Amino acid sequence: MHYKPKNTKFLNKSTLFYTTLFFTIVTTSITNAQQNKGVIDSAKVKTLVVAESIAIDSVKVAPISKSIRKKIDGVAAVVGDFIVLESDIDKALIDLKSQDVDLTDVSRCNLVGRLMENKLYTHHAIQDSLPLQESQVRDQVNQQLAYIKQNLGSTEKVLEFYRKESLDELEKDLFDLGKERRLSSLMQQSVVDEVTITPDEVKSFFKGIPVAERPLISTEVEIAQIVVKPKPAVKEVNYTIDRLNEFRTDILENGASFATKAVLYSQDPGSRSSGGKYTISRKDPFAKEFKDNAFSLQEGEVSKPFKTDFGYHILTVDKIKGQKVDVRHILLIPEITSDVLSKYKAVADSIQKNIFANKITFDEAARLYSDDKKTKGDGGILVNPVTQDTRFELTKVDPVLYNQISNLEEGEVSGIIPETDRKGEKSFKIMTITKRYSEHIADYATDYLKIRELALQEKQLKAVKKWQSEKIAETYVKINESYQSCEFGNNWDKN
Repeated sequence: MHYKPKNTKFLNKSTLFYTTLFFTIVTTSITNAQQNKGVIDSAKVKTLVVAESIAIDSVKVAPISKSIRKKIDGVAAVVGDFIVLESDIDKALIDLKSQDVDLTDVSRCNLVGRLMENKLYTHHAIQDSLPLQESQVRDQVNQQLAYIKQNLGSTEKVLEFYRKESLDELEKDLFDLGKERRLSSLMQQSVVDEVTITPDEVKSFFKGIPVAERPLISTEVEIAQIVVKPKPAVKEVNYTIDRLNEFRTDILENGASFATKAVLYSQDPGSRSSGGKYTISRKDPFAKEFKDNAFSLQEGEVSKPFKTDFGYHILTVDKIKGQKVDVRHILLIPEITSDVLSKYKAVADSIQKNIFANKITFDEAARLYSDDKKTKGDGGILVNPVTQDTRFELTKVDPVLYNQISNLEEGEVSGIIPETDRKGEKSFKIMTITKRYSEHIADYATDYLKIRELALQEKQLKAVKKWQSEKIAETYVKINESYQSCEFGNNWDKN
């Protein structure tokens, strides 16, 4: 959701808060969603890393002295039980550089301020005993390393990039950093989760906006889709299962290494580089079939091939640790041949022609024929993952999708759209615009949900600032004199 205010002064605070808060909360949701079926798309790690990195402290940046520009070893600040080292600032810069973030306006003052905020959140997350699943952090580290290795080409180049002597040292550093980020995120979310807003507060918020400064809401659309997903031929499925059985026999009868086979053959980018390893509990959001096998095997046993929405697996248990287990798996995805693609393309064509001929409505066709489980029950209507409503700002729609729907009139149906997702899976889509909302000045009745979101953001901002002020006052804080000239948004010096 985006607004184009006629006077941007009104939205400055809300926009600043939303940028910081959105990336903290939404990236956590993305990570959980990626794990929903048990195998995670490591390509999305970039989103996670960028999001956590660019949510920089809301500070007023003062001119930086030469003493700050010069690299200094030692302690930059202390917040509660945590220390911000000069090397932490360097690591933050490396993270940003690795994601090609523009560093023109990013100073060490910015970074030390944001790191101090993170330490404050982390310190009080521990004080409040907020629950943390370390297995999720380890999985994120594995994804991050796999993604970086894929881009740099080798483990040696990854170590050189991070200036580390060994992979164990790098993994520990990334785990510690990931754990702090996760605790910080949990603490931030716990603060805003307590904030609610009433309809009367929303109305007061809207009335408080001068008419000339009310936001301009961009053109929005409601989108519906029908997805036809080609299914592999039986012979390809059998071939995949036979290969997994060959791996299993080689491991059990000849002592072959499960981890080595996972590195060589597994098609799960999130775990392949670590030999297929995950640490999971029964509460982790992995696919049911995956958890059923993980918790039914003894240490050293290897499962028979089994199916999830991601493909076919074999799995072994390395170690049982109370309520958690260390497992390794190998994922193989049956090939979709060109003949199969042609067959399912014809299915999509047939559905489209019947809609054009008014033999069936788009809504009915989606409910009957769409292979997208998330949308078919609602007639193919998409839900905006950011706003949780059905409207999408047209200019913020995925560029590929934008090209297919931007010229559609309300009720018009698109052509067949071939699509390949991040896992390489192909599908055919038929799209339609069920409703188009032209650009307009915000109206309380029409745009209530959006006005409510802005009002809630402002209230959350106040709650966060209040929490920070109270916690800084009761937390030990010490800032190196080199950074005392920085103009932070928070009163770290408690004057």
